[in-house]
Amino acid sequence: MNYKLKIQYDGTNYCGWQIQKNSVTVQQVISDSITVITKQKVNLIGSGRTDTGVHALGQVANFIIDEKLNIYRFKHSLNSILPFDISVIEMDEIKEDFHSRFDAKKRCYIYLFSKLKSPFYNNYSYFLHDKIDITYLNDLCKCLLGENDFTSFSRKNVDIKNKDCIIYNIHWKELSDKIIFYIEANRFLHGMVRTIIGTLLDAQKNNWKKENVIEIIKSENREKAGEAIPAKGLFLYKVKY
Repeated sequence: MNYKLKIQYDGTNYCGWQIQKNSVTVQQVISDSITVITKQKVNLIGSGRTDTGVHALGQVANFIIDEKLNIYRFKHSLNSILPFDISVIEMDEIKEDFHSRFDAKKRCYIYLFSKLKSPFYNNYSYFLHDKIDITYLNDLCKCLLGENDFTSFSRKNVDIKNKDCIIYNIHWKELSDKIIFYIEANRFLHGMVRTIIGTLLDAQKNNWKKENVIEIIKSENREKAGEAIPAKGLFLYKVKY
């Protein structure tokens, strides 16, 4: 039986999604909790990695087990074991060949900014001191649409040779005392979203033109792009299949 989970988590206390030695990760905590209930070690497959400190509103994962589970009871038991900062909000039995990572078509992230200094927003948004020109930033975002090599916006990783990604949608939106950055692509590289945002903010600060952003993309040089902004405002929003 193959079971699909939709998961939310506060990434503040975790070294990202993927299991790592000597680190507490979301994948490890959920896998261990499933083992406690089923008495079986399972391979929990996530739709993709999230970095240290990044949150999720709609992470998707699946696992295969050789017994039929009562979904309602199992989900309730799993949530009772999981720490408060991780929650399984949906669970379904899915076709046997479903793979949460390889079957995903698009992944969507949001980054939350706050224009108001508030202790209640601190762990989940980035406080902006400077004013944001939404129209200007959205115009620059057009340069990033489509398929490009995003080496300039990724942490160096010799294991990943293909740095091509397709961005389908990217924009900024202002809502009262919040600003939301949205990006949707077929895949993302390590640190890519936060570096794109940092670069766009640098562009506004230095009054860059579209040609400057295009030049950074074409350079395929991480040193040409801006500094990545903090992880605390970034959320894996949705995975589309």
